Amino acid sequence: MSGKLIIISAPSGAGKTTIIKEVMQSGLDLEFSVSACSRSKRSDEVDGKDYYFLSVNDFKKKIKNGEFLEWEEVYKDHFYGTLRSELQRIWNKGKHVLIEADVYGGIYIRRQFGENALSLFIMPPSIKHLEERLVNRSTDKIESIKTRVTKAKEEISLADKFDKVIVNDKLDKAINESINTITEFLKK
Repeated sequence: MSGKLIIISAPSGAGKTTIIKEVMQSGLDLEFSVSACSRSKRSDEVDGKDYYFLSVNDFKKKIKNGEFLEWEEVYKDHFYGTLRSELQRIWNKGKHVLIEADVYGGIYIRRQFGENALSLFIMPPSIKHLEERLVNRSTDKIESIKTRVTKAKEEISLADKFDKVIVNDKLDKAINESINTITEFLKK
């Protein structure tokens, strides 16, 4: 089966993970595509559930073998990507796929799937708010936060490449808008 594809992208710290969790609990006929990455696993993450955690060498082998729908070296030796096998696994179950992708990956995937895909960009209310969220999250060092904020400014400039931009200034509103937009798309 070839079902539909929902792509959700955002700068780091914009709230996309929280929104995705709520979308997945909303009762829509979706399954989350677990991405692969080469970064270190955080203490609260589970391999195969949050990400497939691969070494840099293993990630590069999968790239060479054409196993990724898309991939990106987001930061030096920090690769993220969507395995082709994940989409097929979910479609074989008769479900639609929800992908969390970095901004460039989201744009690339959307282009490949045309009318069978919907891309959402979760926009932070401001860069200052985004930086505060990253600091309060306490998962990254200050140098990493500065790098992420710089990258976020670049990613925000690409928001118009997405089908819908959802500003996460009030979390409940952003969640509802995301669910409503996806529901309408799946009805088509």
